[in-house]
Amino acid sequence: MDNFANEKDYALLDGDKYTFFVLKRLLGGTNTLLLTDHERVIICFSTDPFPVWIWNADNATDDEMDRIYLVCKENGLMDGKHRFNVKYELADYLIKRAAADSLQFTVETNMFAYDNPNPIAPSTVCEGSLHQCGTDDIDVIVEFMDLFHHDIDVDYETLEEYRKKAEEGVKHGSLFFWKDAEGKNVASCHWHPNGNLASLGLVYTKKEARRKHYAENLVYQVTMIAKNAGFMPMLYTDADYVASNACYEKIGYILRGKLCTIAPLK
Repeated sequence: MDNFANEKDYALLDGDKYTFFVLKRLLGGTNTLLLTDHERVIICFSTDPFPVWIWNADNATDDEMDRIYLVCKENGLMDGKHRFNVKYELADYLIKRAAADSLQFTVETNMFAYDNPNPIAPSTVCEGSLHQCGTDDIDVIVEFMDLFHHDIDVDYETLEEYRKKAEEGVKHGSLFFWKDAEGKNVASCHWHPNGNLASLGLVYTKKEARRKHYAENLVYQVTMIAKNAGFMPMLYTDADYVASNACYEKIGYILRGKLCTIAPLK
């Protein structure tokens, strides 16, 4: 397997462009590990604390999936520490195959991938307004990033890493808050373009400000910013967060794909 991506890999991911949006972005970045045969499988790991991404062909045989497992094992990924973002069929195989090596995996997160070709304005207009983050907001952005990762309980980074991302987001004008009627920052969202898609993330509402439609209005407005910039808005969600998914669907998001994160049992 090669440790570089080419146009064949990007073409493969175009067939799963929503579920593997992040993997496509990672191929052009700095990776700890990148392995691909340019036809049937792509394995990519950026860095801790993030999951290993594995794309494989939908009609993969058991022999092919076993080879994926062995390649991961040979490269130190089956050490009981790494998590994997994969399609469900591969997840089932890896869980069973790892058990044969006395390594127990479980599905940590069920993920949905949505896009939004025709955004729908929220039926409930909430108080407050959209705020594009500037340099004066960086400390608060770091706070929101930390709260967000504690809320989802994965992918923790240091405050220094959050600050770097906050500074980059401010530089590109991609970070937003929703301010309530009193001017308090109550919700956050950012968007990240790649190709013709724009992924929304960091969708977080402070606990004391929830159920007031802040996130719905914020995500809608950031969706429109991405769409008006010429991109197709999309996002990942935790499939088990029924209320959040209903909120996204109300403003026009359409389910396009499913995948999951498997992780070693703690």
